[in-house]
Amino acid sequence: MQIAQVQFSPWDKAYSFYVDSSLGVLVGDFVIVDTELGRELGKIISVSKESSPEQDLKLVLRLATVDDARLVFDEDRRRQALVTCQGFIERHGLNMKLIDVRFSFSGNRMTFAFVAEGRIDFRDLVKDLNAAFNANVRLLQIGSRDEARYCGDCGPCGLSLCCRTFVHNFASITSEMAEAQQVVHRGSDRLSGMCGRLMCCLSFEYEGYKQLAKELPPLGTKIRVQGRTGIVVGHHLLKKTVDVQFEAENEGERAFVIQVDPNQNKEKELKPRIGHFAKFRANGNTRPRPRR
Repeated sequence: MQIAQVQFSPWDKAYSFYVDSSLGVLVGDFVIVDTELGRELGKIISVSKESSPEQDLKLVLRLATVDDARLVFDEDRRRQALVTCQGFIERHGLNMKLIDVRFSFSGNRMTFAFVAEGRIDFRDLVKDLNAAFNANVRLLQIGSRDEARYCGDCGPCGLSLCCRTFVHNFASITSEMAEAQQVVHRGSDRLSGMCGRLMCCLSFEYEGYKQLAKELPPLGTKIRVQGRTGIVVGHHLLKKTVDVQFEAENEGERAFVIQVDPNQNKEKELKPRIGHFAKFRANGNTRPRPRR
């Protein structure tokens, strides 16, 4: 037995199912499964290695056929359903953005996906839709990241959005990840994806940057370099060096900063950078902007 992740819509999350290895399913195949709401057609987005059936999961029934796909992916029917639903939304004056509709494999259920700020009372809308389509209609509010996964194309890097290619389950992205990678100075616009949230790729190398930071002395640490004591005021994680600030010791001398490899205690850059860290506070509340 293997465990497969099956997704029923690009804007919906993936669900786990057991799949018999003899079926030979591959990523991208469409399969028929039984769910709590009935029989559905879904897409395989990942398949794990052999697994013992210990979890309480349903089984993939079979590979889908062309005729199966025609029952679900009817573009004319989909377009007409969206137009009808949008008309009811405008009639009720609801502040919601309609995204897509999904038809069940059995044909007696419809799920409309929408985005909105806050909660929406759509009970009257559902009643009208049930009567109009003579089906069990369900409305599902999705997030901005789900919308970007369905409607988006390329990210700021020029590549396809990660959520459209290989990120199937969204992780929590925090500002701490941006701080650890020293990219906060770029601003929220450059750190945000098409969804308006912090980019998922900030989590890809986060653990690596955390490990690199552990190998360097914390900000505010006093270290000795060539007989002088200075304070660590900046990190260069990829180069594994730190910026050390030295105060003036003699009249006419000014404070200066040099870049040092703390593991070898050898200066990597002897040219002083005066004034760049003048407002630095040793308690770590102010972090210097890394040079590019």
